[in-house]
Amino acid sequence: MTSNRKNLIRIIVSAAAFIAVFVTHIFTENLAPWWAWFIVFAAIYIVIGYDVLILAAKNIAHGKIFDENFLMIAATVGAFAILEYTEAVAVMLFYQVGEFFQSYAVGRSRRSIAALMDICPETACVLTEDGEKTVDPSEVEIGSTVIVRAGERVPIDGTVTEGSGLLDCSALTGESAPVSVEAGDAVLSGSINKSDVLRIRTEKPYSDSTVSKILELVENASSKKAKSENFITRFAAIYTPAVVGLAVILAVLPPLIIGYNVPSVWTDWVTRALTFLVVSCPCALVISVPMSFFGGIGAASKHGILVKGGNYLELLGKTDTVVLDKTGTVTKGSFEVVNVFCADGVTREELLETAAAAESFSLHPVARSIVAAADGFVPRPCASAREIAGRGVCARVGDDEILCGNLLLMAENNVEAQAADEAVGTVVYVAVNGKFAGALEIADAVKEDSASALAELRSQGVKTVMLTGDNRAAAERVAAAVGVDEFRAELLPDQKVEAVEDLLAKRSGGGKRNRNAAVGGSVAFVGDGINDAPVLSRADVGIAMGGIGSDAAIEAADIVLMNDKLSQIVLARKIAKKTVGIVRQNIVFALLVKVAVLVLAACGIANMWLAVFADVGVAVLAILNAMRALKVKKTASEVHVGQSG
Repeated sequence: MTSNRKNLIRIIVSAAAFIAVFVTHIFTENLAPWWAWFIVFAAIYIVIGYDVLILAAKNIAHGKIFDENFLMIAATVGAFAILEYTEAVAVMLFYQVGEFFQSYAVGRSRRSIAALMDICPETACVLTEDGEKTVDPSEVEIGSTVIVRAGERVPIDGTVTEGSGLLDCSALTGESAPVSVEAGDAVLSGSINKSDVLRIRTEKPYSDSTVSKILELVENASSKKAKSENFITRFAAIYTPAVVGLAVILAVLPPLIIGYNVPSVWTDWVTRALTFLVVSCPCALVISVPMSFFGGIGAASKHGILVKGGNYLELLGKTDTVVLDKTGTVTKGSFEVVNVFCADGVTREELLETAAAAESFSLHPVARSIVAAADGFVPRPCASAREIAGRGVCARVGDDEILCGNLLLMAENNVEAQAADEAVGTVVYVAVNGKFAGALEIADAVKEDSASALAELRSQGVKTVMLTGDNRAAAERVAAAVGVDEFRAELLPDQKVEAVEDLLAKRSGGGKRNRNAAVGGSVAFVGDGINDAPVLSRADVGIAMGGIGSDAAIEAADIVLMNDKLSQIVLARKIAKKTVGIVRQNIVFALLVKVAVLVLAACGIANMWLAVFADVGVAVLAILNAMRALKVKKTASEVHVGQSG
């Protein structure tokens, strides 16, 4: 049984017992001595508040005296001291309800490191004088030769000595396009071999390899990320010693002035002081603050935005810099034919049909995108085809010989191809029977709502930065299409972390900001891949794409967008700002009422029941106000942004 469920059962049982005993006490108070009722209520008090008692004792033992736990103990024990035991139990019960909501809102802890372990090779096949030997990657020495077969992960960074083929590096760079490698090319650990057997000479020890570094980055980034301090704790650090000091003064100073030798005077002022302590208990704050954040989290979840804690809503509300991964975040993460360049006398339909026929046998993502672009056409059947590593394909379709590949393939077959210099994506040139037929530009398509969502963020004074492991030309094309303020390309995971570290260091510095930007704003990072997990953990707010995002990214993130739309960030910030506004309203309202009642209690006007009624009444009003966070209406522009995707 989880801790939250145990606490919920304890609250329900204690509340039921308290109501039953309280009602019985009202109608049969005189049928039992006061000490009997005291014992019954004290038993309920211990059941509902034993953890607060223990925590307060531990904090006092460690020198942390004035926190909310001490305040709760001082107020409720004070109530028992003046025989107001019903109020004591009621106050503790309200406090535990607030703590439960806060704990529930935070949710379960993330398992980012455990999820990342999937990219870590468990074994390495080393070539020795006696043949192949399977060992732990950490045992492989620099200069050893490791064998990586199709479907296996590269265990250690190194250089290909024999073999050629394609590597899936998406776990490292986030880019879905396989990388073609041959002898002499460097390869990174964690990459998956998608084709022939590779022999790799190791260049680093396992501890310095890329896959090991990523795991270390997540662990270090998580530890460096400061936790948002609980408001009640910060408030209690000032409020608690103040009210305790005032209570002591109230109990001692007036009797010394009025008549220190009159017992009734001491009794009167000590009772006032204890009542003052009971009144001072900030139930409205303790309950309404987590309730407000809980309401905001609930509102976000209705729109497919999962927030892992109220503190992340608070941080998102004051975010003034949003950093984005490219592939799968700003773009769809899948290849499409974005441009068709036809040679004279060749139609678009003919070019697509020809290319699709040649590529129909291949499972390569580029080939699949060409076949998909020809959907609706009927390509001729491919009689035979062979793939030329690092070049493209050569296929026989009917009586025609078709070449599909890069400029090197065209040059090697004496085809005079017209280079598509304006293209920034992957270009596949097509030739039929030695004659150039045209070219197809393949690129990762931009999501429909990316540009409008980022424009909305910029209008709110939010700076947008795109980080990607892709080449600069592709990054520049996407950056121009969506209108980010700046971008950085060809980055590995550790370089993405460094880029965010730079932004975190500059956030409190000089520099002209949009007047709408939040003061002392936070930095949010949006990503979807395993390679994004370290930077998701390091940013003030990590936001992951929940639909296509990796498990590691989702676990490392603080907020998850289940429909993968960037427009959800705009809505999430609106919910966050509304929630924080409600929290501030509740804090101001509760403190104003609290100060007024404290003055009345000090003057002896407010009795215990009036004090508890005022406190509970404020709490109820604050909770009702907090419930407004559950409802968030989209404006016309936000509906347009959301529907564009």
